[in-house]
Amino acid sequence: MSPLSPLVGQHLEYVRLGDALVLSFSRGSQILIETAAHLTTPDAYTRLLPGDDSSDALASLLGDVVSTAQTADDGELTITFGAGYELRVTPDPELESWAFTNPDGPLIVCLPGGELAFWANTRASTTPNAG
Repeated sequence: MSPLSPLVGQHLEYVRLGDALVLSFSRGSQILIETAAHLTTPDAYTRLLPGDDSSDALASLLGDVVSTAQTADDGELTITFGAGYELRVTPDPELESWAFTNPDGPLIVCLPGGELAFWANTRASTTPNAG
């Protein structure tokens, strides 16, 4: 089972823009994006950057349901939505690219260079486990 499988079936409820893009979902999961993301829709391709006004592109995702959520061996995050949209975040060599939180755990962080760090239960532990 993918560590991001709890995200599947959740609806995107809101997006917060700022120094990071924060996507919040219906059952309390969140994706925090601190580097460039890429949104592919049936009609367009958009590069999203924290701090930029990405609200128009991200607004099209509000209310949509997550179809798949997965990570690649290199740390790339890919989320597909019911309407056929795909959000992709590639690892950054110098920054933490993205993080996934879920009320029941795990916390997953894409470290600089793409290595993933896992915290099995964010309420009980602050020590990362190799994933």
